[in-house]
Amino acid sequence: MKTTLFTKKIFIAALIGMTIALSMTGCSDDKEKTPAAKPATVAAVHNPFDHSHDTPVTDIQKHKFEHDFAKQCVQRELKHSTNKEADAAQYTQPCMCIAKFLMKDLTAEEAEKFIGEHKNAQSLVIKYENAAYHCLQQNAHPKGPNFSRAPQVN
Repeated sequence: MKTTLFTKKIFIAALIGMTIALSMTGCSDDKEKTPAAKPATVAAVHNPFDHSHDTPVTDIQKHKFEHDFAKQCVQRELKHSTNKEADAAQYTQPCMCIAKFLMKDLTAEEAEKFIGEHKNAQSLVIKYENAAYHCLQQNAHPKGPNFSRAPQVN
């Protein structure tokens, strides 16, 4: 009997508490709310973590980047080559593919750093790895052994 009375008191207290809490949230001040002042355009706000193309890269910069990067790529590959003439012809096409792939998503800062300062931005290094994977996957791979068939006995 005692637990029944105790449970009823807790229930009534919880019901009153919820009623007060709900009625308090319905109260508001008499002041009229004014919307916060927003910038005139969303594009005017500069977000340093957004790598959108704030300043466009000109076609001349893209073209110069493409050829400079391809030339640097071939030179890097030929550094330890023994037959430089034959390897230069072999590396020209994949390096140009990588340069074109990088050029598609080139930002003005990356172009300025590469062309003007002759430095590779960290973002270019990351993009290079992705471009190299993309371009080198286009080449046909040698056919591997076929383990699905049973060996034939002669």
